[in-house]
Amino acid sequence: MPGACKGASVALEQYGDEALMEAYRDGDSRAFEVLLNRHRRPVFSFLLRQVGDPTLAEDLLQEAFLRIIRNASSYERRAKFTTWFYTIARNLCRDHGRRAKHRKHSSLDAPLSKEEKGGSLGDVVPDKGPQVDRQVMSRRLKGRLEEAIGQLGPEQREVFLLREGSALSFKQIAEIVGCPENTVKSRMRYALDNLRKALEEYRELATAVQ
Repeated sequence: MPGACKGASVALEQYGDEALMEAYRDGDSRAFEVLLNRHRRPVFSFLLRQVGDPTLAEDLLQEAFLRIIRNASSYERRAKFTTWFYTIARNLCRDHGRRAKHRKHSSLDAPLSKEEKGGSLGDVVPDKGPQVDRQVMSRRLKGRLEEAIGQLGPEQREVFLLREGSALSFKQIAEIVGCPENTVKSRMRYALDNLRKALEEYRELATAVQ
């Protein structure tokens, strides 16, 4: 890990999360700034899609970072930093969920897993037909997609967002949610099947404007 010198913050960008966390644990505050800049947006996106409230999502994000700061002195490289971070974020969501009866979900235009084949969920709308009609349909599709994700069961929605919104591996997700990897993959398949069924009506609409 580079010492204090001009341009060191640029050099820090080249290091992995775990090395940065160790540097921060050992007293390099700039390493934490790199971690914050690297993970702030994707973790905020995950939190927002879970709780549906930007202000609440920001509060949960700040609390997640504070917990990392509080536990920095005892950090050991036992698992990937992202696994640890998303576990904290997930637990904060669950704590909030126990206190809240209703949730709202922000819009999401996430791609399907390559492993599941089929490309992006947006691919149900072909890149053909009148431009205006496609734009109208795209808005309708995004609204329907938002609704469909909100209707997923909590376990399916959680896995879907971690996999497609945060690009975590199935192994990492299994560690985060505390269940076997095969269970995570099964939840992902069910989530994708349910989303495809919910969006099936748009195949006919897409054909109509070609």
